[in-house]
Amino acid sequence: MNYDVVIVGAGVGGLFTAMHLPADYKILILSKEGLRSSDSFLAQGGICMLRGDFDYEEYFEDTMRAGHYENDRTSVDTMLRASQEIISELVECGVRFTRDEKGNFVFTREGAHRSPRILYHEDCTGKEITSHLLRKVKRMGNVTLLPHTTMVDILTDGKECYGVAARDNKTGKITCYRAPHTVLATGGIGGLFRHSTNFRCLTGDSLAICLRHGIPLKHVDYIQIHPTTLYSKKRGRRFLISESVRGEGAILIDKAGNRFTDELRPRDVVTQAIREQMKKDDMPYVRLDMRPIGREEIQSHFPTIVKKCEEEGYNVFEEPIPVVPAQHYFMGGIAVDRDSMTAMPRLYAVGETSCNGVHGRNRLASNSLLESLVFAKKAALKIGRESKELPDVSCSYERDTEQFKKIVLEEIEKERQRHE
Repeated sequence: MNYDVVIVGAGVGGLFTAMHLPADYKILILSKEGLRSSDSFLAQGGICMLRGDFDYEEYFEDTMRAGHYENDRTSVDTMLRASQEIISELVECGVRFTRDEKGNFVFTREGAHRSPRILYHEDCTGKEITSHLLRKVKRMGNVTLLPHTTMVDILTDGKECYGVAARDNKTGKITCYRAPHTVLATGGIGGLFRHSTNFRCLTGDSLAICLRHGIPLKHVDYIQIHPTTLYSKKRGRRFLISESVRGEGAILIDKAGNRFTDELRPRDVVTQAIREQMKKDDMPYVRLDMRPIGREEIQSHFPTIVKKCEEEGYNVFEEPIPVVPAQHYFMGGIAVDRDSMTAMPRLYAVGETSCNGVHGRNRLASNSLLESLVFAKKAALKIGRESKELPDVSCSYERDTEQFKKIVLEEIEKERQRHE
């Protein structure tokens, strides 16, 4: 089956890429699970925006400092300067960011930000953004959405990429989808970890495929642990307690009820403090006290968190809740240039599965949605400048996907040992 562009992944990266491709392009979007099973839907805190020239140096420095100054400075600059345009596009799509009584944006602050510059919609910003993008893409007559379809390999002649081979999850049938341009937007690697905020279906498939074909990866051991997820003995995905909760005044306390750290330091630093305190207390969690925020603000800003805690038996208005660190975000990924191109011609990667250097060793809170959107758009514009002619070449693919998990975990461990 022939298309002009095949996109693997239906999160904000994949959807925004499709939205910015030429209107006469025939586009296919594959999704491993349902169209709403992307981590883009799970993002709670918000999305950053450069508020003006006065904020540039501080925002740039906050991003660099959080990333331990291993960030690609040009990529960071690109993201910051594109942010206002990206936000305008989201508003045009119908995204409802919180505003004051005069209609102006309300900005919140999260850990490692020195100033409020984060736009949000309650505590489900990712859902608000992604659902509007998905709605717009569904209305595009040149896009076909194919859920419950798992990529098993790329189609390649050994030099260039010409599409993907994918399996129907229900029938097991493998179909080859040929295209002169392919975009990998398959998200992170949380499904490889016991405790993660990610959907379990995110198992690093694109990374494993690139390893098979000798396509370089970058910083695969740069894995962010979120300091505060709701502690539970239940199996499955961990529920994230947004960093904006701490940004609005919630405090972390030990077994005795004493505050033990500065909650607004970078995530890796707060995570380390929590782990040390858990060890001191001989407890599987610490506690997060939301009561300093105030009842009215909690109800208006964090309704999803309130509801989830109630389901788990906790009343956030009357008691602290148990929290524990869990795998959250992947700063490494498939090495790409500033147009999101991989080392293999005709193959692009966007979003969490890619690594363009924006985040460095540790991601600054609420930069993820922005980074995905900025560089997805750049990929689309680059593809739009290229030929959409599909050469008549012989391609091959591998059917075996059982080694995906093993391949990626081995590479992560290898890179970790190399740094040690």
